[in-house]
Amino acid sequence: MNSSWDTMDLIWLVGVLVLVLSALSVRRLSFGFVVRSLVSWALIIVLTVLAVAHRNEIGALFATASAKLGIDDQQVDGKTVRIRMAPDGHFWARVKLNGVERRMLIDSGATITAISDETAASANIGTSNGLPAMIETANGTVAAKRGRIEKLAIGPLETEDLGVVVSESFGDLDVLGMNFLSRLHSWRVENRTLILEPRAGASDEGSDATTVPTDAEPRRRAPRGAAGSDEGI
Repeated sequence: MNSSWDTMDLIWLVGVLVLVLSALSVRRLSFGFVVRSLVSWALIIVLTVLAVAHRNEIGALFATASAKLGIDDQQVDGKTVRIRMAPDGHFWARVKLNGVERRMLIDSGATITAISDETAASANIGTSNGLPAMIETANGTVAAKRGRIEKLAIGPLETEDLGVVVSESFGDLDVLGMNFLSRLHSWRVENRTLILEPRAGASDEGSDATTVPTDAEPRRRAPRGAAGSDEGI
């Protein structure tokens, strides 16, 4: 599949260059101008490819810059965390995994939280040597190792001993799934903002998000715009 996509990309790039050369030759421009034009087009194509390939890292940099400028997309209101919808239509949260911060996609269609090998190594998240979990993704079924996150936090919302799957097949995408969302008291979307609320019995400004409420079962409302899948991520 990857090789066929690479071939299509190559054909597309060659086609663009042919069109540019044809347009320049018709106008009978100087050789130096043609060379400069080709270099400019090549730089544009390279920058576009790099931007797409590293879109998650770029998004994380923008999120960090926004926080420093006071225009943060993730805000804390008492014990509640509010996350504005990103331009791509998804909800991205700044999450701490064992104290290590990562930008994660909140996905109500993901049964379990899933992270990359790099994130697991950075957060010191170990994996078991047992049978791998088979996870359905947009690119097909992949094998993933099972692990446990000692502590996960989104602002004041904290939980412990959370199950996770780890695989290099996830690339640089880390996904926060339903096994975390179901531990909250409620989660919903209002005016393009995802609202996460702790359990009714939570203490210390929203910590202990998994504390069992005394008067109600957890409510689940799927956030519109979150990526979905049948199982896994």
